[in-house]
Amino acid sequence: MSDQPRILVVEDDEDINQLLCNILESSGYVWQSAYSGTEALLHLEQSDWNLVLLDLMLPGLTGEELMAKIREQYHIPVIIISAKLEIESKVKLLRAGADDYITKPFDIDEVSARIDNCLLRHRSSDQPGAAEIIKFKDLELNVDAFELLVDGDEVKLTSTEFRILHTLMSSPKKVLSKANLFESVWEDRYYGDDNTINVHLSKLRHKLNRLNSEDEYIETVWGMGYKMKI
Repeated sequence: MSDQPRILVVEDDEDINQLLCNILESSGYVWQSAYSGTEALLHLEQSDWNLVLLDLMLPGLTGEELMAKIREQYHIPVIIISAKLEIESKVKLLRAGADDYITKPFDIDEVSARIDNCLLRHRSSDQPGAAEIIKFKDLELNVDAFELLVDGDEVKLTSTEFRILHTLMSSPKKVLSKANLFESVWEDRYYGDDNTINVHLSKLRHKLNRLNSEDEYIETVWGMGYKMKI
C-alpha cells in the first residue's frame, strides 16, 4: 500500500463526489471514486483502503447495506456523509458501526478536519510496537492484533469501540468522565455531545453481554463517568 492514505469515496452525485475528491487531493491523499454500492464492493475486494467516505442514498446496494458488509469483512473506518439530519438517523448509524458522520451541505474545512482526525485515531490504534495484551476478568484485549476475546471467544469491535474499551481497561479502577473519555478516544475537544459516547458504549456493552450475560464489565458511576466494574 502507498505511504499516503487511500480513501474510497462512495457518492452517486458526480458533483459532490468530485468535490470530495478535490478535498482529498489537496490533503495529499490517494482517492478512488465509486458511484454505487456494487462498484464500491469491487474496489474493496481489489485494493486496500484506509478510510471510506460513504453516502447513504446509493443506487442498488444502499449505504447502510454497504456499511454492514464493510463491518463484516474489513477493519476500515467509515465516515457517513448524508443529508439525513434527524438524531435518530445519526444514532442508528453509530450503532451500525459508523466512526463519524458529516451532514450535507458540508463545510470543506470541516470535512478535511474530520477525515484527518479519523485517520489519526485509526492509525494510533494500529500503531506497531511491543506486544500489548490487557486482561480484565475474562476479557483479553490484544492491542497489536486489534482483537478482543471474551472467555476465549472473539468479539468483533469497530475501531471506536475498541479504543473505548482500551481506554477503560488501561486504567480499570479510574473513573473517566465523559469529557475524559471523549477526548482520549476521539482526540478532539468535548462539546457535551453525550449521545455519541452513549451510543458507542451501549453497542459495546451489548456485544460483551451477548457472550457473557452473567457479568457486567463497564460501570456507570452516576454524576461522574465510567469505569471497569471490579
